[in-house]
Amino acid sequence: MPRSVPGSGPGPETRSVPPARNGRAPAALSGERWRCGTGGPGAAMAASPAQRRRWKREQARLRASVLEEDTEPWQKEPQFSGLHRVGGVDLSYSKEDESRACASLVVLSYPDLEVLYQDCRMVPITAPYVAGFLAFREVPVLVEAVQRLQQEEPQLQPQVLLVDGNGLLHPREFGIACHLGVLTDLPCIGVAKNLLHVDGLVRDELHKEQVRSLQRSGEAFPLTGASGKVLGMADIRSREYLRRQPCAPVEGLEAAPASPESKKETESED
Repeated sequence: MPRSVPGSGPGPETRSVPPARNGRAPAALSGERWRCGTGGPGAAMAASPAQRRRWKREQARLRASVLEEDTEPWQKEPQFSGLHRVGGVDLSYSKEDESRACASLVVLSYPDLEVLYQDCRMVPITAPYVAGFLAFREVPVLVEAVQRLQQEEPQLQPQVLLVDGNGLLHPREFGIACHLGVLTDLPCIGVAKNLLHVDGLVRDELHKEQVRSLQRSGEAFPLTGASGKVLGMADIRSREYLRRQPCAPVEGLEAAPASPESKKETESED
């Protein structure tokens, strides 16, 4: 498994704030309005051109450490028989205060999908959302969540981590899943809802027809760029997204800034 593998194609958005480790929602969430998986309006924060250049250099530096080939023994087993623990991470932002978010890490058993570990807590967000640089906003708190797990319950460390965002499907082939995988040394899979328009990939009629052709769970097709490189896979969940948003194009990451309500709908899974 690569330390980051390509993100999936578009899928339905069905997120909620996970419970705390005791199974109850944190008291801090009471009375709050939440936009799960989004980054808020961004009006209170801004990234200067110099900051963006620094971020781009850091992405290029870390990109050299991405492993794109399978590295884990369980990947070579039929039905992934050596895979026992799967983790997932996500951030949910307050609609009233973009500087606060609920960071969640959950580990499930595989294939039974029983909850083995949950960590859900309020965290401060200090970086703005900038298309193409989501990792600099979210990865620091996700790394801390993984480190807490490694310290508290090291035997429950996931063998693979699902990340809300893209991996190689990114303008610089270094989305948030790649970034987190490099910093934690865990295999990461980017799970995104939207098809980013990079390397010639477009959500045109041919793409939509490929999505509609998916009939059964487990069916997928590769997202192959103009370069010939496979940047991800689109699976059957893309059909539901296509049904819900038949007229919502997804523009490239370098397009105009997304609005508060549409940010995660279009760009933030980078």
